[in-house]
Amino acid sequence: MGLVDGTVLVTGATGGIGQAIARAFAQRGATLVLTGRRAEVLAALAQETGGKAIACDLASRPDVERLSAEAGEIDVLVANAALPASGSLLEYDRDAIDRAIDVNLRAPIVLARALAPAMVARGRGHLVFISSLQGKAATPGASLYIASKFGLRGFALGLREDLRAAGVGVSVVMPGFIRDAGMFADSGARLPFGVGTRTSAQVAGAVIAAIERDRAEIDVAPPALRVGAALAGIAPALSAAVSRRLGSHEIAAAVSGAQREKR
Repeated sequence: MGLVDGTVLVTGATGGIGQAIARAFAQRGATLVLTGRRAEVLAALAQETGGKAIACDLASRPDVERLSAEAGEIDVLVANAALPASGSLLEYDRDAIDRAIDVNLRAPIVLARALAPAMVARGRGHLVFISSLQGKAATPGASLYIASKFGLRGFALGLREDLRAAGVGVSVVMPGFIRDAGMFADSGARLPFGVGTRTSAQVAGAVIAAIERDRAEIDVAPPALRVGAALAGIAPALSAAVSRRLGSHEIAAAVSGAQREKR
């Protein structure tokens, strides 16, 4: 049995991207453990894919511990759950900051810590973390979200080196603008001419490819956005200036306005 048809835990399975990831694994014969906050959506997805549903809120530390215990032996973790955390930091109180960091960064780390020892003991397994191109390139109106995605990418790449010799893979998948699910799709924001999008199915395909090919990271974005993200790592001020000219503040305002009630 390979990893993609093993036992797979998908967090954030009730969102559009999470559902696409779950269906991609189900098509490959995986045994799924699915988690999310919306119990009715989770139950329907579990019935469709033959998976096990564990409803929980990853902002609740006891829920994260319960999920770790109830999930059982896992071959693959796909840490996909995230809160939008968009908008100005000045709009957030400390509880909201804690909630965003707990869901987007702490919970994936804690789940990896809980599941990795058994993978190491077996000499096989894979941990996949869904970050974002905003984990490479900072944009306006999302400093808290960006902090969590930069952190998740750094954690994944560091952990990959720690677990490499044990035969456990670690990958980070970096979606750009996804047109049929997630924050950008929900916002209805318009992109400048030439800035393309990808689909949730392509994110799911990247997750499968990351495991099968043991890739350190995969960007799910058109070439222009991938180049822009690379530029941001080399010359962040220049990248920010180019983004402003392309309307980054207007796009950020549309996204944060649509996600305000989902923080």
